[in-house]
Amino acid sequence: MTMVLLLLLLLAIMLYLGVPVALSLFLSACAVLLMLDIPLVVAVQRMSSGVSIFTLLAIPLFILAGELMTQAGIARRLVRVSESTLGAAPGGLGQVTILSSMLFGAVSGSALASASAMGSALGPEMRKRGFDSDYIVNVSTSASITGILIPPSHNMIIYATAAGTGISIGDLFLGGILPGILIGVVLMIVAAIVATRRGYPRGSFPGWRPLARAIVTAFPGLLTAIIILVGILAGVFTPTESAAIACTYTLIIGAFVYGDLDLARIRLAFVNSARTTIMVMFIIATAALFGWVLAVLQAPAQLAELLAPAMTSPLLTLLLIAAMLLVLGTFMDMAPLILITTPIFLPIATAVGMDPVHFGIMLMLALGIGLLTPPVGSVLFVGCAAQGIPIGQALKTIWPFYFALLVALLCIIAIPGLSLWLPAAFA
Repeated sequence: MTMVLLLLLLLAIMLYLGVPVALSLFLSACAVLLMLDIPLVVAVQRMSSGVSIFTLLAIPLFILAGELMTQAGIARRLVRVSESTLGAAPGGLGQVTILSSMLFGAVSGSALASASAMGSALGPEMRKRGFDSDYIVNVSTSASITGILIPPSHNMIIYATAAGTGISIGDLFLGGILPGILIGVVLMIVAAIVATRRGYPRGSFPGWRPLARAIVTAFPGLLTAIIILVGILAGVFTPTESAAIACTYTLIIGAFVYGDLDLARIRLAFVNSARTTIMVMFIIATAALFGWVLAVLQAPAQLAELLAPAMTSPLLTLLLIAAMLLVLGTFMDMAPLILITTPIFLPIATAVGMDPVHFGIMLMLALGIGLLTPPVGSVLFVGCAAQGIPIGQALKTIWPFYFALLVALLCIIAIPGLSLWLPAAFA
């Protein structure tokens, strides 16, 4: 226990000092290895084995597919569908932002990409129509969390890898659909209430013909998610192969159907995805080392002993785990936390009867909320940067959206069918 506390203390100190997350994980783990007289070559071996997993090849490919979709103008076309559908609802463009984020999440699988794309695409128009910048940030960043749950999501692939229990990625993808829709609906209700109180304008329904035209135009982009999901469920291809197919398909429709993808945009997509992939894979490697050190120190068993008094009540156990995930999510990025916390909390959750798929959906949302919470809060930082406002200004008014996400989290914990009904139906 002393070594576990020392490991966590070293990590907390480095994060407080502003050391990058991956480097903090690496240095704290190496320090404990030296104290345990374990050669540092073991650290290199564990990092190498942590990323030498075939399933992880899907991550850079899904990242590339998301970048290609952004450069191909798919986000812009999805916004047109959303505006034709919900523009006349209370809150107008606020509702449009949420629906667009849900649709874009279904083709990109990235909260950061969704927050950036929606903030850039809708922010200027919303300000022009009288919407405040903090409202734009609150709506676009909170709605981006749906991209973590609605498939395809590379974070679910990381979870399946960390779980190591043969969890079906197809089941995880299916399990995230209804919770993702639930989050969108809850956020729409909150966005409508806030917009009505502030007196924001509504749009107007353009008519059925413009709506049909917008859907037809955006459908080739939306078809990406359908191809991926159906292909995996039908056994036509693996998740890794589906990511490669998504890249190829997006290249074709972006270049030859939409005509927006030229060589310069393709090059930019490859450069951006390479940078993101390097960061993500280095975090995965160092998190694998950190998780191995925790396993050597028997941290999961010690934590299970601490939670033993609460394990008489499954619901209380899950609420405690969710609370710890929410706190951890405020200090670290999502990918390393998935790799570190899954081996610790998943055995405890399954011991009280929770399905691994259900736990994975709960984990995704709890850590996703952390993406909106300082001091890390990467999605919130991106949203505020896109609108040019300080973090503090957004935090003063984002609490109704936080509350909505917490309500959705409680519903997902208390109602397993939200996460398990679709996987069971397609089994």
